[in-house]
Amino acid sequence: MTMVGLFWITPDAVYVGSPPTAVGGGVRLTADGLEALDPGGSRTWTWEGLRSAVIEDVPTENPSGRVAKLLGSVVSAAAGAFIGEGPTAMTLRLETEDGPQQVTVYSAAAGGYGAEETALSQDLLARFVAGTADLRALEAWGCEHGQEATPKPHARKALLQTWTQE
Repeated sequence: MTMVGLFWITPDAVYVGSPPTAVGGGVRLTADGLEALDPGGSRTWTWEGLRSAVIEDVPTENPSGRVAKLLGSVVSAAAGAFIGEGPTAMTLRLETEDGPQQVTVYSAAAGGYGAEETALSQDLLARFVAGTADLRALEAWGCEHGQEATPKPHARKALLQTWTQE
């Protein structure tokens, strides 16, 4: 599993924030739209039925200790689940054809996200909603690289820039 911006990419799926855990839900992106996976059930929205999708309450990165925080993100999430304290909650706000909705997603970064990666991720999510970006690019990358370690910041930014331009 690999983190690129606000996305967690596995060989099988792309998530906003961290993937779902036993104690908390998550949001999976699909070719058809968004699927909120909650312990109590799931909800789905098609890309065509969305007017906007914005991630709020994104924890920001502190420049010191960046490497340690990245390495600790998976350990932190696992330990948090074990002791009942999960990762930082973020809010995915959706404007749908049926009105506003919100879904809680969880940060995959123990130390927060960089401003540029956050902006690029928000732009990519907006492009998915607008139909001007293709999720298949992330899925294909995940099939090839989803088992590898999280790329370094410059590589993550380059990936996000590429995906927003495809």
